[in-house]
Amino acid sequence: MYKIAVMGDRDSIYGFASVGLDIYPIEDAAHAGRRIRQLQEMSYAIIYMTEALYQSLEKELDEYRERALPAIIPIPGVAGNTGVGMEQVRKSVLQAVGSDIIFGDQ
Repeated sequence: MYKIAVMGDRDSIYGFASVGLDIYPIEDAAHAGRRIRQLQEMSYAIIYMTEALYQSLEKELDEYRERALPAIIPIPGVAGNTGVGMEQVRKSVLQAVGSDIIFGDQ
């Protein structure tokens, strides 16, 4: 059975535990890279990650973009929305469809 995890700073992810998701507070990017590999081995299908953490792991996350699992999805943290999540959706749609249906071809 697949599981769902949430990674990021404690203040941003603490509430997700109340809806049954597994939370993994992360203090530094080096620890996060190891944790992603562990979660993949433990059959996590979805990993939600705060946008700030997602940005700090941009290069490490490249190897996961072409894989079906785990899906790593950026979410806003307590600091607010930085637009990283929307940009990733736009890139995925552009890759899948061949046209930017959100903003039009640029």
